[in-house]
Amino acid sequence: MEPTSPPTSTRLDPWLESYAARTRGLTASQVRALFAVASRPEVVSLAGGMPFVSALPLDAVAETVARLIRERGAVALQYGSGQGDVRLREQILDVMAPVGVTAHPDDIVVTAGSQMALDLVVRVFCDPGDVVLVEAPTYVTALGVFSSYQCEVVHVPMDEEGLRPDALREAVAAARAAGKKVKLVYTIPSFHNPAGVTQGPARRTEVLEVVQSAGLLLLEDDPYGLLGFDGTVPRAIRADDSEGVIYLGTFSKTIAAGLRVGWAVAPHGVREKLVLANETATLCPSNLTQMTISDYLATQPWFDQVKVFREVYRERRDALLESLEALMPAGTRWTVPAGGFYSWVTLPEGLDATAMLPRAVAALVAYVPGTGFYADGQGRESLRLSYCYPEPDRIREGVRRLAGVIESELEVVETFGSPRARADRPGPSAPYTDLA
Repeated sequence: MEPTSPPTSTRLDPWLESYAARTRGLTASQVRALFAVASRPEVVSLAGGMPFVSALPLDAVAETVARLIRERGAVALQYGSGQGDVRLREQILDVMAPVGVTAHPDDIVVTAGSQMALDLVVRVFCDPGDVVLVEAPTYVTALGVFSSYQCEVVHVPMDEEGLRPDALREAVAAARAAGKKVKLVYTIPSFHNPAGVTQGPARRTEVLEVVQSAGLLLLEDDPYGLLGFDGTVPRAIRADDSEGVIYLGTFSKTIAAGLRVGWAVAPHGVREKLVLANETATLCPSNLTQMTISDYLATQPWFDQVKVFREVYRERRDALLESLEALMPAGTRWTVPAGGFYSWVTLPEGLDATAMLPRAVAALVAYVPGTGFYADGQGRESLRLSYCYPEPDRIREGVRRLAGVIESELEVVETFGSPRARADRPGPSAPYTDLA
């Protein structure tokens, strides 16, 4: 029998009215949408947060994979456990030890990257209309996950130490007063994406106290925790609460993103639900990639390699900050990351990062507009710069091009009588009320 086209179908999509309601929240990531343009060799991309995998000992990785296939290929290429490889789960305990997270291997669920772990947690906990409290701004693809499950995202202001406990307490109270069900608090406490700020020990304690007093689950996303430029490894929030915090980790930033191996550490009951959700989503994470990671950890000085990545990213961070200081017009502000991949830039008054992007691309430099990191349209005056992938000289050239675009935009603003740029000196963001 021929399918009947719905009455409101279009020639481009005859199934328009057949999609589930939740697909209305599926929109293209502003980061992913830039990839086609930013990958052109003449464009300096300060947009995507791609790890610099060339810093890996690629010959050693190649030998690891070859030996694995040669000696245990029949296992590596077979189905595996829905919870993940036991040996790798045991090794993950060592990987988490620097951030203070202790657990049993049975508490860990291995996933296809920590993005999958985030998706599974939201699937397990959130019904349509449930409220998820997130930082303002927050990780762009997390917003996509929350939207796909029809959650209501409520942004909580940040300051120079990240999520503000007072604002979090107020957001919980306001949502509950409005009769809404708050399910999760999502935070990236270390070397934040996109803001580049880090919660100090006292701030983490305060945030945890607010969450505990409200009886909420905290979802701690920690992809960058080992990448502090001074060698400091912030203590995870999960280290102080094993029952009220789900911890998400990944090998994407410390080994290779293309292997797609991450994990969640969860309380026992939650762990069981995540395993079931993982099995329905992927049946099992890839044995091949898990065993590759496991053999790499067992045979290579992996923590020394993390130190190599730190130095690579620190050098690039310094190139970005020095160029911003030297070239940015008055009124431009930015955060000074102590680790990770990103700095958050606030433009002079009157400028719009989203409207400015086509002119930046025409000048052969790319960034991500701030609106991509909010669910409610905030962030037009801000943008994210990523320094992890380009060589330092390319970063300097990219900032030079971007500064020229901003100068041109300021001239347009002044010519047409829009609010004038602030006259204060450019420089790193001083302590401020919030990042928006």
